[in-house]
Amino acid sequence: MARLEGKVAIITGGAGGIGRAAGRLFCAEGANVLLTDVSEAALKDAVKEIGSNSASYCVGDVTKPGDNDEFVRVCVERYGGVDIFLANAGVEGIVKPIPEYDVEVFDKVIAVNVRGVWLGLKSVMPAMQKRGGGSIVITSSVAGVGGSPGLSAYVTSKHAVIGMMKSAALEGAPFNIRVNTVNPSPVETRMMRSLESGISPSDAKLAKEAIRSQIPMQRYAMPDDVAKVMLFLSSDDSAFVTGSVYMADGGSRAR
Repeated sequence: MARLEGKVAIITGGAGGIGRAAGRLFCAEGANVLLTDVSEAALKDAVKEIGSNSASYCVGDVTKPGDNDEFVRVCVERYGGVDIFLANAGVEGIVKPIPEYDVEVFDKVIAVNVRGVWLGLKSVMPAMQKRGGGSIVITSSVAGVGGSPGLSAYVTSKHAVIGMMKSAALEGAPFNIRVNTVNPSPVETRMMRSLESGISPSDAKLAKEAIRSQIPMQRYAMPDDVAKVMLFLSSDDSAFVTGSVYMADGGSRAR
């Protein structure tokens, strides 16, 4: 039997690399999946790429309370409820030391990566409670458990969602709602291309090689590597797992 047979999942940041990989894997495992993101064109492309009748989309901005309420409403109307929530939407900001970091960019990173997750929890948890429980997986990062020069906003945001996860796990436990984070190392996605260019504007490939060399497994994660951890945390295989931080980092934090 498929591991998510009969389950319904919402994936924010659904048009991005990890969101698409999770959507594809979750559909293959029997779930109905609602992708949400800010670009309708990108969402249409993601649904087409996933290639399953079990995937659909709803345009939404996670920083807006009404949009979070709307994608939950659409999901319940379309599929009957919500069992799984991947709070995956995120932005990287820029690479600058704190004195030079643009305040508006900082605010945007916090709005998407922290406020967006909190608003998602606020909208999703009551719907999950009506279903008798569910699983929430928040995308954090290796940046959520350590520092990185030039990435103060991103690092702050990814630390913040770990604290949020722990509070949500305690609040959700009486209702059989589990909440965990996945913390990837650099992943082969658009975000890392942006960060590599910010770290080394004249030679992004040099930045990538320097980052890769610090990962014990000597490669970036692929989106599927992260999606498979999300699958475990979303399935009944992790029925007694909540309030935990799951590293998907190729050994980066073993040092």
